[in-house]
Amino acid sequence: MNSFVLNLFDASHEQRIAGVTSFVGEDATGCFGIQANHARFMTTLVFGLARFRLAPDDWQYLALPGAVAYFNNNELTISTRHFLIDTDLERISNLLEQQLIAEEENLRATKESLYKMEQAMLKRMLALNRKTGWQ
Repeated sequence: MNSFVLNLFDASHEQRIAGVTSFVGEDATGCFGIQANHARFMTTLVFGLARFRLAPDDWQYLALPGAVAYFNNNELTISTRHFLIDTDLERISNLLEQQLIAEEENLRATKESLYKMEQAMLKRMLALNRKTGWQ
């Protein structure tokens, strides 16, 4: 059976997986599949699960917080902030959900911090305006 190479890159490590027979992912237009010798292809994957299969094995699941996928010369390269691989769909789904909750909390905290900085800066500007009569 024909196969291709899957290259995974994130902020802290990389992984090269040879012998991949198919890959299924999702972008903004919906789900798509790639097999060996596919035409050159590039897309951005949405937050969620993708999956790939090695020749005789079951599906392996790949959790991603969004990514860029590029297929060329029988190699699929995926670049993302971080990724998780597991053969157990339920386990990786739980990990992905925890990751999403953590990212949402970080985003909320960042927005709150920016709001507080903005308020402090406005107060400081008003205080300076009162002292100097600056316009």
